[in-house]
Amino acid sequence: MKYKAMFAGSLFGCIMLALFLISFTKTYTNTKAINKKVVTDVAARPVVIGYVGGYRGNIHTDSINAARLTHINYAFIDIKDNRAWLHNKSDDNNLKKLTELKTKNPGLKILISIGGWTWSKHFSDAVLTDTARKNFAKSAVDIVEKYKLDGIDIDWEYPAMIGDSNVYRPEDKEHYTQMFKELRDGLDNLAKTTHVKYFVTLAAGASQEFLEHSEMNKVQQYVDYINLMTYDFTDVADTVAIHHTNLYVSPGAPKQRSADLAVQWFEAAGVPAAKLVVGIAFYGHAIEMRSTDNNGLYRKAAKRVPVGGFTYINDSLVNKRGYTRFWDKDAHAPYLFNTERKIFISYDDEESVKDKCEYVLQHKLGGVMFWEYFNDKKEYLLKTINETIKK
Repeated sequence: MKYKAMFAGSLFGCIMLALFLISFTKTYTNTKAINKKVVTDVAARPVVIGYVGGYRGNIHTDSINAARLTHINYAFIDIKDNRAWLHNKSDDNNLKKLTELKTKNPGLKILISIGGWTWSKHFSDAVLTDTARKNFAKSAVDIVEKYKLDGIDIDWEYPAMIGDSNVYRPEDKEHYTQMFKELRDGLDNLAKTTHVKYFVTLAAGASQEFLEHSEMNKVQQYVDYINLMTYDFTDVADTVAIHHTNLYVSPGAPKQRSADLAVQWFEAAGVPAAKLVVGIAFYGHAIEMRSTDNNGLYRKAAKRVPVGGFTYINDSLVNKRGYTRFWDKDAHAPYLFNTERKIFISYDDEESVKDKCEYVLQHKLGGVMFWEYFNDKKEYLLKTINETIKK
């Protein structure tokens, strides 16, 4: 009886242990599956990156709707003596104020964007040697650390090309890649102390020429997102009026660039779709035409003329003051034309932005970004982005 009791007790214990293990395994597996789903869902959520210009002076951060953004790229940080440099006196205050927006959106990420069209002149010198690259990267990481930011965006316009009368060299192509490695290494080292996830991103020219002067298949290893500047497709030297931020190519201009083509080119160059971010223009391009033929579209241009951001265009020009809105169904792009003044205006509006966002979702891209936040103070386009991208 003693041994039978011992055996029965052991058997009961084994059964209970087995049931516990089965239950634990099932719970662990379910928890793991749930956690995996959460991570996947978060990772798949498209980003909304807004470039916020600090070049105007002090930023009124109270007018920034932080809840509608995932990332803010502060534009721009200059380069001086081959180091990242806060050019404006207002930069210090602006960066501090931007980080305060996290009280409204704890998930918001703030990055410094180095360069831009005007301040890309000295990138080539800053990354010319191993020592120079390390020092440049350290100077950028130091800014991130000082202001408790979330990463670095590089807007070199453009490696191995003259841009705005830049210093440039053929070696820029390789040095561009190596610069991103140094930035990634520097932020990873900082993360060992702060335990913060840091981002490295870049603004890329949406052209084959940009791809010819860079190694995007290598660069993409070190960056989280590649912001395609899918705007400014018109050029000062253009003699024909074309869309400046169209989603697709129209049969009327078969040699024109487009957001769709840029995505295809970058994917073919080795960039994963999930790292590609499509650019949206919060501003327009205006051109005085030589005639009223075809409402200006794809016809001979006379000269560029100034125009404002989208809030101004929408409130003051769309179907007002002699301007009529047209829609190019092939390019998925709006445009305005004033017959009396012969003014053609290309821009993004709610309809084209919605199409771009749906394109991002359809092709499982990283998200959207836009230039520049304060060009649409009433947030017409940002609202459309959020309504579409968060479906």
